[in-house]
Amino acid sequence: MSTDPAEAIALFRYRVLAEVTNARLTPAERGRLVRELARHAQEHPDGSTRQYTRGTLDRWLRAYREHGLDGLTPQPRADLGLVRRHPELLDEACQLRAELPTRSAPQISDILFARHGIRVARRTINQHLRQRGLHRAALAGQPRAYGRFEAERPNELWIGDVLVGPFVPHPRTSGSKRAYLFVLVDDYSRLLVHGRWVPDQNTRAGQEVLRAAIQRRGLPERLYVDNGAPYANAALERSCAVLGIRLIHSRPYAPEGRGKQERLNRFIRERFLAEVEAQGIASFTELNDRFMAWAEQVCNTRQHAETGQTPIARFTSQGPLHAVEPSLLREAFRWSTWRKVTRTASVSLAGNRYTVDPALVDRRVELRFDPEDLTHLDVFWEGRPAGQAIPFIVSRHVHRQVPQAEPLPSAQGTGVDYLGLVLAAHDAETLGQIAYRDLPSGTPAEVQP
Repeated sequence: MSTDPAEAIALFRYRVLAEVTNARLTPAERGRLVRELARHAQEHPDGSTRQYTRGTLDRWLRAYREHGLDGLTPQPRADLGLVRRHPELLDEACQLRAELPTRSAPQISDILFARHGIRVARRTINQHLRQRGLHRAALAGQPRAYGRFEAERPNELWIGDVLVGPFVPHPRTSGSKRAYLFVLVDDYSRLLVHGRWVPDQNTRAGQEVLRAAIQRRGLPERLYVDNGAPYANAALERSCAVLGIRLIHSRPYAPEGRGKQERLNRFIRERFLAEVEAQGIASFTELNDRFMAWAEQVCNTRQHAETGQTPIARFTSQGPLHAVEPSLLREAFRWSTWRKVTRTASVSLAGNRYTVDPALVDRRVELRFDPEDLTHLDVFWEGRPAGQAIPFIVSRHVHRQVPQAEPLPSAQGTGVDYLGLVLAAHDAETLGQIAYRDLPSGTPAEVQP
């Protein structure tokens, strides 16, 4: 999926600010967080680091409050033409910083103006100094600081992971496919928030589990995941930015903060997968039904050795959690891609052709859509709605990354079926209630305890 460079910068800036945008913070708490962010360098997606001043972070925060994610899109520099005509000014700026590392960019700008009568924006100076390796963090040799995640309340922090499971019969192939479990755990309560077994590790599978978890348990403040492809993508970043979730990626080969997730994975292997391998599973549908029942009847109701409480009791100990506005949830899990409108006022997506407003010819537009319904695309230009994309002929109604439903073949069991007993107990307990697995895809449900 292609991503506009300006939107990628906006998503990076939101990741830096995500914790500061929490509405629960007081002005004093927000000020302390901003000052703390200004003291440390931030890691860019390409691996480079950059330190931002308090003024820059405050300006981003104001822009996000006023215009949302669009407010974090970079604006063209007014002094670029001037700097191109006078490149010697940037060389002199580097000499001034090297001569005295404590000189700030505004101070260097003032010196250049006093000497040459030309005003160079401090943002331009900062960018050039960083490219030349002359930013303050590099000159001072400051080490990077890493915090330790420790949740103080339910839904403050969710940890996500993908667990490799057994081979399961797959009706679209001649044999079986490896099963992968996308699972989320609440850091405070150790609750298995939601999990689902799928035959492929892709972007949509991770999004579906997150969306279902939010529908059932409420909105998390932070989401801590690894750098695998299902989690390191623009679609998940956009979902978190729209919902106000701070998305955190762990560093490769640095498992700090993932101990609770690893313990849950071990528990799943010992108590669930061992029974699956002994009994056998006929389909992904059966595997997910039994896992959902086991999670609610066994995993979330056992007394945790560290907390002394059951995960579900600890999760609900601080009162009910509120559901997310359905319209906001739908917008968050739409996908976004960019296309250039052809001379025939058309765009293409997933093999389909669409017509758009002729006024958009030769312009680069954003398409927002539900990957499960490619018949309806909304068009945006420069962040503003620009009508809909009307399909000519739709040959593909669902995006290829959307996991397809698996038909349920007949299962033949032998011996003691422990997970079948758990499923029966779960069904008996929820008799007369709406089972989550029976809800139609994309239909928001009331948050359950």
